[in-house]
Amino acid sequence: MSGFSPGFRGRTHAFEGRLPPGQYPTESFPVLSAGPTPHVPTEDWSLTVTSETGESRTWSWEEMTALPQQHPTVDIHCVTRWSKFDTRWSGVGLDTLLEQVESDAGFVVAESYDGYTTNLPLEDLTGNKAWLVHSFDGYPLAPEHGGPARLLIPHLYFWKSAKWVRALRFTTENEPGFWESAGYHDHGDPWREQRYWND
Repeated sequence: MSGFSPGFRGRTHAFEGRLPPGQYPTESFPVLSAGPTPHVPTEDWSLTVTSETGESRTWSWEEMTALPQQHPTVDIHCVTRWSKFDTRWSGVGLDTLLEQVESDAGFVVAESYDGYTTNLPLEDLTGNKAWLVHSFDGYPLAPEHGGPARLLIPHLYFWKSAKWVRALRFTTENEPGFWESAGYHDHGDPWREQRYWND
């Protein structure tokens, strides 16, 4: 295999079957953002989940961290073609948060403190497939990586794992977010190389 990041020092066969097509493994954690990094103190942070009818539930930082915590170890894949294996996170399963608001909608729009949005089918957020995470590798999540809290949806390209998330809004129709409106694929499955509209 060729095209691996200079930061990758492991044996490539160890990740056979785990590297999506067109990706290279890296040990680094590149930082990519659409704009400046917001710095949100945990005392000012909150997450609001709102249904398509306007029903909502809001958690403060203390309320969110008091919920049952999970510690997923997952591979992540960026649309810019890097993959990082066995990343360790801590946070709350999205099943726990989304089930607190009654909804019949099939889509969710994630909204961030910097104005970023991304759209997701509900089925990609439930069934223990996605988390709201606040720690990485045993430490509080750094602002440049989405701290104090971000989404973690490892089975999709990483732009779907919105940084600095502040709200999840149920929608009855699919509403393309920031990168989706700019030409990125609506779904973003790395195993199908769904990078752009025509993929």
